Amino acid sequence: MPTRPPNILIFMTDQQQGRTVDPSHPCHMPNAQRLAEEGVRFSRCYCPTAHCCPSRATFQTGLYPSRHGIWNNVSTPTALNYSLTPGVTTFGPALREAGYQLAFAGKWHVSDTEGPADHGWEELVITSGPGESGRGSPRQMIERLPSHVPAPGQPRARGTVNRPGWGPINLYRTTPDVGPRGDGDVGDRKVIDSALAALPRLAAGASGAASGGASGCQPWCLFVGPHNPHDPFTAPKRFVDLYDPKRIDLPASYEDRLADRPGIYRRMRQQLWDQLGPDEIREALAHYWAKCSMADAWLGEVLDALDATGQADDTLVIFMSDHGDYAGAHGLFLKGVPAFDEAYHVPCIMRWPAGMAAPGRVSDAMLNLADFAPTFLDLAGVNRPATDFTGRSLLPLLHDSGPAESWRRYRFTQFSGVELYYTQRSVADDRYKYVYNGFDTDELYDLESDPHEMTNLAANPDFDSVKERLCSAMWRFAAREDDRRIFNPYGTVALAPFGPGVAKEASFDGQF
Repeated sequence: MPTRPPNILIFMTDQQQGRTVDPSHPCHMPNAQRLAEEGVRFSRCYCPTAHCCPSRATFQTGLYPSRHGIWNNVSTPTALNYSLTPGVTTFGPALREAGYQLAFAGKWHVSDTEGPADHGWEELVITSGPGESGRGSPRQMIERLPSHVPAPGQPRARGTVNRPGWGPINLYRTTPDVGPRGDGDVGDRKVIDSALAALPRLAAGASGAASGGASGCQPWCLFVGPHNPHDPFTAPKRFVDLYDPKRIDLPASYEDRLADRPGIYRRMRQQLWDQLGPDEIREALAHYWAKCSMADAWLGEVLDALDATGQADDTLVIFMSDHGDYAGAHGLFLKGVPAFDEAYHVPCIMRWPAGMAAPGRVSDAMLNLADFAPTFLDLAGVNRPATDFTGRSLLPLLHDSGPAESWRRYRFTQFSGVELYYTQRSVADDRYKYVYNGFDTDELYDLESDPHEMTNLAANPDFDSVKERLCSAMWRFAAREDDRRIFNPYGTVALAPFGPGVAKEASFDGQF
């Protein structure tokens, strides 16, 4: 194994569904596939919340929202918190103290009061930085929104969802090819170009002398965070032309009318996405995948630039996303309250030629975004107590060809609303997934026989023992993570079918 810490190259997309990197998926991702063939594809990586800010805060801190304090969008007037919980740190300062050069290009969206520079990073091109979106007043919002209310039956533009008094959602659109790569009018182009310009300098250890290190031997960490494939699905023609909507199958769960699921799930589908016909759903998928393919092309540029430095063997490359998109599953798009895996399952591919065992394999170990901060500190030789993190170091999974017996057996989510505040938690093991919806009907799925989460078993008494076991795990994890939002015992809010008392006698050491 290597004797020096590796360089770290993080390429994090935004809102990319995990299945898009599966070899059998129709999405065209040749550079991600190349990375997987040379590294490890982790087929079960999940975010804690299907929302940018809490997931990115978890990635940066190694903590779940109950400990880092970010629950929803920090750049809106409806934010529960605008900053990380006082005393919570990200991995940046620890890496910098360990001798790493750090450079950040792209989407931050961790705090509205602090940016990457406040956490040890050199800022290249920053998007969704502190205060970027603003927090306008309700009166200002009324002034800038359209007053026009479409009349019943009024035609709408193709790919557009009407919202009276809010303005339409233009879900997808094709733009002309601009520039030598056909993406010159895309804002992320500046992000990628800044990363490409920084790579040779980082590889040469150009800032080593300034920070006390030896030039040419100082490890580096580069974060590259394009906004794609986040909605709206606006993509240049060259990428859209990769897909023929007529040949795209509707998602397996598209016909699910959500009859026995929470009412908000049905409302989202009926009020918004049922305006789109099946052909528009296919066109939306073509544009969503086109944006994924554009991000993949950028990944290829960055990998080629890394190869040119001669340091690819000594660099841990991570391709991943912050959360997914329903992308037509259950008739839904974007992300939000519905707890379906399409919004929580994210791609994760890692390559490190000098330090990774059995390249080309697929690992089914359960990962979550809290695992990366402790991994980076482990790589840098920084010792921190395991209790400092929700996650755990992934080095054992990189060094060995399979997960250890003590690896986690459960995955958890913490959701307290996007901008409408719903208390929702979920827990899943290898077979069953339970969703506690304190605001409405709970959900239980047998993922072995029902991988698309179409049949809700929560009301079936035959599965009460499964619910009790998963509730017990949920309460133990919530206690460990100081998740106080679900512990109120008052009669009108203590609505989980099995309360925290069921966890008294249970032992979950090593399961989380």
